[in-house]
Amino acid sequence: MAAAPRRGIKPKIKPPKKHGPDVSVEETWSTLSQNIKEILNHNAANLSFEENHRYAYNLVLYNNGEILYRGMKRIVAENLDKLAKEQIVSAFPTTSTSDLMQRSQENELLLKALKNVWDDHTSNMTKLGQILKYMDRIYTQKAAVPKTWEAGLELFLKHILCFPIKDHLLTAILNQIQYEREGYTINRSAVKGCIDVLLSLDAGDNNRTVYQQDLEPMLLRESEAFYKTYGDTLLESCDTPEYLSKVESRFESEESRTHLYLSRKSAEPLLRILQDHLLTDHLDAVIAMPNSGLDTLFDLDKYEDLARLYRLFLMVPDGIPCLKKNLKASIARRGRDINQASTGLDAGVGGNEAKDNDTETRRAQVKGKGRAIASQTLTTALKWVQDALDLKDKMDSVWMKSFGSDSKIQATMIEAFETFINSNDKCSEFISLFIDDHLKRGLKGKTDAEVDVVLEKSITIFRYLTEKDVFERYYKNHLAKRLLHARSVSDDAERGMLAKLKIECGYQFTQKLEGMFHDIKISTDNMQSYREHLAKSSMSPKIDISVIVMTSTFWPTSHSSSPCNLPQQLLDTVKPFERFYYSRHSGRRLSWQLSLGNVDVRVAFKSKQHDLNVATFAVVILLLFEDLKDDDFLTYEEIQQATSLEHADLQRQLQSLACAKYKVLKKHPPGRDVQTSDSFSFNSDFAAPLQKIKISTVSSKVESGEELKETRDRIDEERRHQTEACIVRIMKDRKHMSHNDLINEVTRLLASRFQPNPLIIKKRIEGLIERDYLERGEDRKSYKYLA
Repeated sequence: MAAAPRRGIKPKIKPPKKHGPDVSVEETWSTLSQNIKEILNHNAANLSFEENHRYAYNLVLYNNGEILYRGMKRIVAENLDKLAKEQIVSAFPTTSTSDLMQRSQENELLLKALKNVWDDHTSNMTKLGQILKYMDRIYTQKAAVPKTWEAGLELFLKHILCFPIKDHLLTAILNQIQYEREGYTINRSAVKGCIDVLLSLDAGDNNRTVYQQDLEPMLLRESEAFYKTYGDTLLESCDTPEYLSKVESRFESEESRTHLYLSRKSAEPLLRILQDHLLTDHLDAVIAMPNSGLDTLFDLDKYEDLARLYRLFLMVPDGIPCLKKNLKASIARRGRDINQASTGLDAGVGGNEAKDNDTETRRAQVKGKGRAIASQTLTTALKWVQDALDLKDKMDSVWMKSFGSDSKIQATMIEAFETFINSNDKCSEFISLFIDDHLKRGLKGKTDAEVDVVLEKSITIFRYLTEKDVFERYYKNHLAKRLLHARSVSDDAERGMLAKLKIECGYQFTQKLEGMFHDIKISTDNMQSYREHLAKSSMSPKIDISVIVMTSTFWPTSHSSSPCNLPQQLLDTVKPFERFYYSRHSGRRLSWQLSLGNVDVRVAFKSKQHDLNVATFAVVILLLFEDLKDDDFLTYEEIQQATSLEHADLQRQLQSLACAKYKVLKKHPPGRDVQTSDSFSFNSDFAAPLQKIKISTVSSKVESGEELKETRDRIDEERRHQTEACIVRIMKDRKHMSHNDLINEVTRLLASRFQPNPLIIKKRIEGLIERDYLERGEDRKSYKYLA
């Protein structure tokens, strides 16, 4: 065993070889240069790192750094020239074959050769950098030259990425990208390796890489040419769903390409190229393709294709405006079809009325025909609303499932629905009829949730109305008939509808409607008190009576009482109630609305007796035949003189009794329409399987042309009063306002009921000035309120 050295005595260490002034520079560099060549040839295993580092250190230390630096660059350049010749130039494509697979393989070999040379070069420069650390730290800074690694990159750029290697290399990369775009499989790793090389090399121009300076511009030019041609080809050969699918696939493939082997900085310009040539250039053409465009996608419920269309159109500035424009046009076209279907049966009625108003008989005939047509169009009115709701449901489904509930698209849909719904002159009446039909019969057997769905749908289409005051008039009429004839399926549904209308339009909109419900409740209590009164006074009228007392300001029929001569039997029934009512309510006046009443009467025929439920006017007519023999008859004029009914009411009642399903009267001559020259007799031979029969009055469910005109006149009159009242309320509060401010404020406040015309507002202001409610300001452009 060797003895350990004694403490305090240092062991002997063999000193390193000296490389100082005693050793010549030429000898040192000769040895080091030979070792550098061995390193570049991958023969460094037997070399001493410490020795080579000392050679380089001494050369720099004794001011021979320039010899070392230049010599290193020369050796590296010679090695690169050798590699370029042996590995890269030899890999140049040598054939001009048309076989894409063979060409792709040749390109791949070139790309791999370049990457191998790069890997070899960077590995060598890393090793040299370790040996030449002292030179990089001292000499390169003083001489202001690149360090070993940077010098190596410059040499690679000069000796490898030079003509013709660079041209072949760029062409190979672009060809590989083109092959992949055309559907062929390429070696992406080979392309990525070369692109990484180009990204690592500084082109020396504004800190741009070789990729940015040389490859990217060529890539973008070729991409633009490719996708311009590709977009035109797709447009000619594909339908809309296929076009959208392939375009989306292209976006995904380019995004994948930039993510996997191209520079991420190329993603944005490539994306713009795709957007410009696959979307922006063809937006209108794609969305309007016959048999496959937007309309067809709606018709076939192609939610996925519509969602793809929305995603793609969202990428370009003009996409969503184009989609909104075509969506609006599609809804408008579908709305026109719905409107035309609803108005087809009404054609030709209004013109005859205008021409024949001079003849009472002809006028009555036209009214009869108009009512017949209007009765037929009840189904059309209900269908119009249902079609509008179905269209709304379809578009809402598309909006939610395909358009991402985009608020801008929703605004366009609302605008389109408002336009098409309000372009139908009868929209308010149709919507009210739709609600009326459901509240009378359409809600039977439905759960509360189902009822609420129906009412909510009604409110949905109601929201689109701009003339809500017109709807209010129709709804009030229909509600009155439901309440008076007890035809509502559910009181809860009626009040639920009122609650929804109140939320939409406010308390004043439903105030009178709620008053009608209140009158019904009060009338029930009144009749209970009246029957108790009769029982106490031992009075027993021959006819039982049920009376509903309507507040004149709430009900729409309070001013439309029709004249009628009541027979004594009915007079003896109504007079006791009048005395009872006046005894309890001083200062009030009753006006009987006989046109709204109905009577249960037992009529004896030859076969048997039947209990008929008929209108009050109808029973007045029937009582005229009570004492006549079977062969006797009454003329139209005789009936009119005896009852004093207006011609329109009389014709409806006679048509119900003699021309409808249950003919309790005979018309001479027979026919469907009642003429003033007809005569009538009692049909004693009448027979029916049912004991109780309801004979409804022939009436128009939808207003005829003349009735519509009368309604519009009343509404216009009400609007004039509402506009003046609104102006006075505003001016009373503000005292002084400019003309434009007053117009805007009046329009805003009245918008919940109708859209006022500024010219009408101006006329109402003039009227108020004439009546000393307002006066003009000194500037003549403003108004002052006069207390």
